[in-house]
Order: sequence, then structure tokens, then C-alpha cells
Amino acid sequence: KMNLNELLISSEPLLLDGGMGTQLEARGAPMGGGSNLSHPQTVQAVHRDYLLAGSRLLITNTLTMNRIYLESHQPDIDVREVNRAGAHLAKEVAGERAFVLGDISSTGQLLEPYGDLSPDKALAAYEEQAQALLDGGVDGFIIETIMDLNEALLALQACKSISDLPVLVSLSYVTAEDGGHTAMGQSAAGAAAQLSSAGADALGTNCGELSPLQMAEILKIYKQHSRLPLLAMPNAGKPYLEGTKTVFDMSPQVFADGLQVCLQNGATLVGGCCGTTPEHITAVSTLMSST
Repeated sequence: KMNLNELLISSEPLLLDGGMGTQLEARGAPMGGGSNLSHPQTVQAVHRDYLLAGSRLLITNTLTMNRIYLESHQPDIDVREVNRAGAHLAKEVAGERAFVLGDISSTGQLLEPYGDLSPDKALAAYEEQAQALLDGGVDGFIIETIMDLNEALLALQACKSISDLPVLVSLSYVTAEDGGHTAMGQSAAGAAAQLSSAGADALGTNCGELSPLQMAEILKIYKQHSRLPLLAMPNAGKPYLEGTKTVFDMSPQVFADGLQVCLQNGATLVGGCCGTTPEHITAVSTLMSST
């Protein structure tokens, strides 16, 4: 089969998977990477359902499993163990049918000068996580759900320093108006330029406050400022609370229709984030095979 680099530049539309945390919760397992160790069968069942739905790229269940995040939230989890396990679980399911991306995200802390986190400390944490994912056998990396471009650039630098595997970088935006901005006020155009020159292999947007149609607007901006493959992974609509439960209620069909506009606007990589299910990914798969 092609390697992942070849596939990314082939401009053939590729389907990623959907939400992991919300799926684990729906199946009675805790959200988060800890389930790689406590509920490995459940994690694999989610991966398997996405594979059957048509996903060509499976994302490891390792989102915030970096040392900085773990030390402040789940100090009893071993960084290397949980990331290696996440990679193994996804690779076992993928076999020869899909590629596996090692999932890297925020440290949960603000970088200097806005917070106390030094760039060196963040870089070291990302290198450690990326190395553990690499040891677990991932085919590439995805840096996602990051609200600070500077943090994304550090994670990208970390991945590139330990391997030559492809790295997809996806930011979360709070608005698509006026050129699109992250919570830190960084623009989509600026992100596209900086991530491209820093060596990203694909550029994306996921999670955040944007609907699939608003994400399509961010992709337009990316396309003007970068020649990289483009990625869109929206949530299943805007979340709201029902009692204590967070609900995402965008139907698979409406979701797929929104991603069709993302594809028209230049995305070659599409999938789902929070609240999306194997049904959402199946709807997108059906749409992609009919166009």
C-alpha cells in the first residue's frame, strides 16, 4: 500500500474517524487516554466501528496524554505506557486497512508570557509523547484541538525532531468572521503561513466553536495562504447541556452535507470531532463515494 506521505499528496479525499471521548462515554468507559489501560477492548471497539464506517485514518486515544497535562490531572498515569498502548490498540485494529495517527494536543496550560509554561518545558513534553507514540508504531502524527498557534508550533517541532513521519496540524477557532481567529486571537491566514513554513504536512481546523459550514470558510482562507493538504473535523453541532449531560445533536446527514462544502472548499481530509459517531462517519463515507 502507499505510504502516508504519498497518500496525503495524492489529493484523493481521505476520511478520518469521529469522536473518541464521547464514544467511550456512551459505551460506559471513562473519557480520555486512561481508557487505553483500563478499558482497552472498548477503545478498540470504537476504532473498529470507525474502520467499518470507512475511516482510512484512525487517531489514537492519546489527546492530552503529555506529561504536563497528566501531572496536573492524572498523575498516576505513566506517559510512555499510555501512549504506547494507544498506538498499539489502534494499529491492531487498522492492520493493513488504515493508517494510524498519533494524537497530540494541548498541555492544558498557557505558554509564557500569558501563563507560566516555558516553551522548553512544553517542547520536552511533546517530544516525550511523540517518541512514545512512535515507539508504539504510529504512521504519522496529528496535532489537534489546539487554541494557541505557538503551542501547535512547538508540538510540530517536537514531532519533526524525532522522526520524518508526516505531521497534520489542526487548530481550534472561536470565530470564522474577519478572517477567523483562535481563542488567543491568532488569524487563520497567519496560522497557515507559519505552520506551512515550519514544515507541517497538512493544515486543518477541528473542534472549537465552528459549525461545518463556518469551517468551510476557514478552509478558503487556508487555501489562499498555503499549498498544503487541508483538513476539517467539526463537532456534531454546538453542544448544550441536558441536566448534567453534554449533548451534540447535529444529525449525520446535516453533518455530511456540511463536510461536502468543506470538500468543495479544498479539504482533502475530513472527519469528525466531539459528538460525532460512526453513523456520522458512515454518512460522510457514503457522500464521498457517491461524488
